[in-house]
Amino acid sequence: MIAEIIAVGSEMLTPHRQDTNSLYLTAGLNDLGVEMAFKTIVGDNLRHLIQAAKIAIERADVIVFSGGLGPTEDDLTREAAAAALGIELHPDPAILTALYKRFAARQMIMPPNNAKQADVLDEAVLLENKNGSAPGQYLDTVVNGHRKIVILLPGPPSELKPLFDDAVKPRLASALPPRYLARRMLRMALIPESQVDARTAPIYKQYPDVETTILAGNAEIQLHFLSAKPTLAEAQARVDELTGKIEHEMDDAIFSSHGESLEEVVLLMLGMRHLTLATAESCTGGLLAQRLTAVPNSSSAFIGGTVVYTAELKTSLAGVAKETIDSKGTVSEEVAHELAEGIRARTGASIGISITGLAGPAGGASGPDAEKPVGRIYIGLADGRQTTVKELNLMGNRERIRYWAAQQALELIRRHLL
Repeated sequence: MIAEIIAVGSEMLTPHRQDTNSLYLTAGLNDLGVEMAFKTIVGDNLRHLIQAAKIAIERADVIVFSGGLGPTEDDLTREAAAAALGIELHPDPAILTALYKRFAARQMIMPPNNAKQADVLDEAVLLENKNGSAPGQYLDTVVNGHRKIVILLPGPPSELKPLFDDAVKPRLASALPPRYLARRMLRMALIPESQVDARTAPIYKQYPDVETTILAGNAEIQLHFLSAKPTLAEAQARVDELTGKIEHEMDDAIFSSHGESLEEVVLLMLGMRHLTLATAESCTGGLLAQRLTAVPNSSSAFIGGTVVYTAELKTSLAGVAKETIDSKGTVSEEVAHELAEGIRARTGASIGISITGLAGPAGGASGPDAEKPVGRIYIGLADGRQTTVKELNLMGNRERIRYWAAQQALELIRRHLL
């Protein structure tokens, strides 16, 4: 069974509002083994809504409308669904009476346009909305010989969520054949998407019943796997079998097999080895420390660090020799080396990590750094036995360079701990 969500509302086609209901609905439908195939956002235009509804009814088994059930002229979901299905709307006397009572309880006269909220699709089951005036509707019907389930839900999340959980999910659970979805995600840092696909495609193509998706972004590659089977055990077994083969192929390039972030993995590895970490950051301005401290209980492994943005602070807080800065520049292998050793020694950490470089938009201002390009980054790692420094030449804007530098530092720590 595949589903389509039609989010209704012109406001969601502007930069100011987002469709968050579809995320909630997708999770709920997945719980029932229904796979989300399409999501559509449509403005408050009857012709456009009818077109979108017809397409959805043609290609999906479960169609969920969110929004457009209010009393105003631009609330057109009921009319569009009826037109797309070729059926009529009829006013429901009980809803109409409830609407009048609702307004009377507030000592208000109900405007005539509120009556449209009582219009119901022929043969639809009404879903009581305990948090608003517009009831939901549930229609299990046949269109051109194919079963279709059409669901109309109000747009406000405070109304949609409880209505979906209390009224829609139980009906779908009893109406649909048992189906369960199993998912896994593998994450890899700093490896080209094309390389990952070249190595893994020969494997995942052998599993047509497992949907494989490769996502690239934020200096990492994610492999998502999804399988739908009559039982959860069957679905999970297929996903686990495939991911096991992918893990064997990609080996230590994979930093997470169950969705953990790189900083979570690094902190876990430090904790397992009873090691601590301290940081000295220049161009990243504390971004590495921020990512580490965003993880709960990170203090058990990450003891702290410092942002040494100026040459003077590199000397006074992390012990970099002034002579080194004068001769080599703040963006240099030597400074990264002394920063890592200095922060480790001054904090007593097991490992010291340093980042110094040019994030842009301008390059080095003067002295030894003047000829160094934007994106030149040095990362140092000291563990008391040896100190290594990695030189990088990163591309992109300031934000991207800073993020990639922090990601490279985390991956350097992970590789060191392996």
